[in-house]
Amino acid sequence: MKYLYYFCIGLIALILIFLAYTKWASPQKESDTVLIWQTQTDEQANVTVAVTPVDLSPQAKEWKFDVVMNTHSVELDQDIAQSAVLIDNSGKEYKPLRWEGTAAGGHHREGVLSFSRLTSAPKSVELKIIGIADAVRTFTWQLDK
Repeated sequence: MKYLYYFCIGLIALILIFLAYTKWASPQKESDTVLIWQTQTDEQANVTVAVTPVDLSPQAKEWKFDVVMNTHSVELDQDIAQSAVLIDNSGKEYKPLRWEGTAAGGHHREGVLSFSRLTSAPKSVELKIIGIADAVRTFTWQLDK
């Protein structure tokens, strides 16, 4: 009975050492970290535009932004892919690859605006959307940690 007690204690110790070693020996990769980006809102000319980055990581194939537009008095008939530009902290501009979402028209639109991943590793990015109710809307996020 005494030996069974020591055997169980030893077995538990070995299991704990194994679990601790495997956790320390294989740390999480940077790509396992998911960042939650803050939604930014712009309210001008009777139109509310809210933008949330989906993924701005260096590992992402594309950088995507969720865009939601709401109004009760303006027709939302802009070509968002032609109206938007992404600007890095050095001032370089990037055109969107595409807009996937609600078609032009109406008072409520939403979709995803996609850009090629910026390989220059900028410290910040600014999304500028021009022409929704004749206003310039800018949304800026810091990327450096």
